[in-house]
Amino acid sequence: MSGAPSLLSPELLKEFTKAASSPASGLAEPALLIARLGYPNLDPAPYLARLEEMADTAAGRLAVSDQSAAPHGPIDTLNTYLFEDQGFAGNTSDYDDPRNSFLNQVLDRRTGIPITLALVYIEVARRVGIRVDGVNFPGHFLLRFPVGPDDLHELDARSDSAVFVDPFNQGMVLSETDCRTLLEKHAGDKVSFEPRLLRPATKQQILVRMLVNLKQIYVRMRSFPQGRAITELLLAINPSALSELRDRGLLAYHLNDHAAALRDLETYLKFASRGDDVSEESREERTEIWGHVKALRRRMASLN
Repeated sequence: MSGAPSLLSPELLKEFTKAASSPASGLAEPALLIARLGYPNLDPAPYLARLEEMADTAAGRLAVSDQSAAPHGPIDTLNTYLFEDQGFAGNTSDYDDPRNSFLNQVLDRRTGIPITLALVYIEVARRVGIRVDGVNFPGHFLLRFPVGPDDLHELDARSDSAVFVDPFNQGMVLSETDCRTLLEKHAGDKVSFEPRLLRPATKQQILVRMLVNLKQIYVRMRSFPQGRAITELLLAINPSALSELRDRGLLAYHLNDHAAALRDLETYLKFASRGDDVSEESREERTEIWGHVKALRRRMASLN
């Protein structure tokens, strides 16, 4: 018994894998491929062209700004252009709308969540020759402007050699103390502040966070075909991600694709049992999945 066909074509998966791993391309190309899960006929060219046009305008603003050489000069100019002139803003009224995670919709509607607004910021800045990094801060994605000469290529650079910006709140500039307060707001006492939380994120880490956000939204909506397609993209970035292998199997199970579900869940149990996680929660999870595997084996046997 098999479920609905995958929303993810082999061609799209191949394109995404290449774009996600290519050091030559930025974030916009793979982000627009993610958007094709919601908009299968999406043509990325107009959106890439729009980013180029925005960068041209921003470059002109930077060229004539009398504050462009000041420590916060580029930030102020980019903030004014993107958040005041272009009108980009955080979507506070419908945060979990899937459109907030699709770059084409963020560009069209001028609203999104922290990570997609950060992506627009990064891509515009990159095109004008300004380095801006993403920060995988717990609960709230941030931007990072390096300000020290020794911070040019170090992914583990110190937090005191950078300025942090909140793209969801009109580009507000944050100190490390502000970031600590933000962490308390979003994570409470579940996560302790450490300087490493403010390190630059890699391209793959940013894409993974985008996809995980979107997967969680679709699973809450019980949109399992979309959720399953997203796990495929996550596994394309990191084929050894056991949690995504597990989720792909569980989503296939919900979609009545029993053969695929059994394959993934058996593989998950095989490798998870070799891991170091011996917590009660982990044991309970494996026990539950083993129950699914036994049920799937019985169903598959009854078909033969």
